[in-house]
Amino acid sequence: MNLLEQQLHYPLGETLPDSGQALEVAPGVRWIRMGLPFALNHINLWLLRDEIDGQAGWTIVDCCIARDESKAQWEAIFASQLEGLPVLRVVVTHMHPDHIGLAHWLCERWNVRLWVSATDYNTARLACNSTSGFGGDSAAQFFAAHGLTDPDSIEKIRARTGYYSSMVPDVPRSFVRLMDGMYLHIGGRRWRCISGYGHAPEHIALYCDDAALPAPVLISGDMMLPRISTNISVYDIEPESNPLALFLASIDKFKALAPNTLTLPSHGKPFEGLHTRIQQLHDHHRDRLEEVMEACTASPCNAADILPVMFKRTLDLHQTTFAMGEAIAHLHLLWFEGRLQRRLSTDGIYRFSCSEQPR
Repeated sequence: MNLLEQQLHYPLGETLPDSGQALEVAPGVRWIRMGLPFALNHINLWLLRDEIDGQAGWTIVDCCIARDESKAQWEAIFASQLEGLPVLRVVVTHMHPDHIGLAHWLCERWNVRLWVSATDYNTARLACNSTSGFGGDSAAQFFAAHGLTDPDSIEKIRARTGYYSSMVPDVPRSFVRLMDGMYLHIGGRRWRCISGYGHAPEHIALYCDDAALPAPVLISGDMMLPRISTNISVYDIEPESNPLALFLASIDKFKALAPNTLTLPSHGKPFEGLHTRIQQLHDHHRDRLEEVMEACTASPCNAADILPVMFKRTLDLHQTTFAMGEAIAHLHLLWFEGRLQRRLSTDGIYRFSCSEQPR
């Protein structure tokens, strides 16, 4: 456990749910943990006891990627953890593959609706049928313009045309729209939707402060993780974006929640210390921004130049694409603030340097 983690409290200690099992973390709230074939090797999913139109059952929150191993884990959950009751709806926090990948299968399996923000629903539908943001010519050209010029890496990115659809082969044909401030009535409790930006187009976290709970509960998705910082990236589909500023403003919305909130993240373990974690994330990005600023003050830098500044470990190609997006996001925040200026060099690569005057 690192020093930052030691400032948080993990009420379940090292306890994790077994494969195919669900672990109750609060009355009517159960934790499922499924494996992922990435460096980030798991995702947390949630079962909420529910009742819709007089029928008792369960709401699923987030789905895992589409693959046979995940489906088998879900079938084990259905066989042993639902107390003979059906799934009544599927809620997805955002459109990234580990969250929405099996939404279509789950909704068909139980003949239920998908609940998700409209922005993420439509982005997922677009990504299922295109390569935008995840591979193909556009992504390769975008990363090359920010300094990733290794021919082998660029060719692999160009060839990665089915990256998203391999994990999200489809999404349901219809959905129920989630919006900031609306309430979901789940199992007799009100869960407030809290929108977040920067990590996904319109991420939805769920917060319940029902008096019958031992403490308020926040299903934070990827907006609030206890051990790692959420990936904040610029993609080719929105090349002039400023997602880091959006993310930092979004997590400040959680400051209004109760200090004793039990936070249920999509990766890592349930924790207490929400306000501490918000400050830790601000401190983390402040430090990274200072490092980026120092590097660009010393000499003009492209995003590829910034990778060893921000990331001290060796990165594989999968990690490099995320790291490139994150490096661009930090450069863009400083650029939008007028602290850096951007120039398109004669070699077709964007470089950032210290700005004398705000733009």
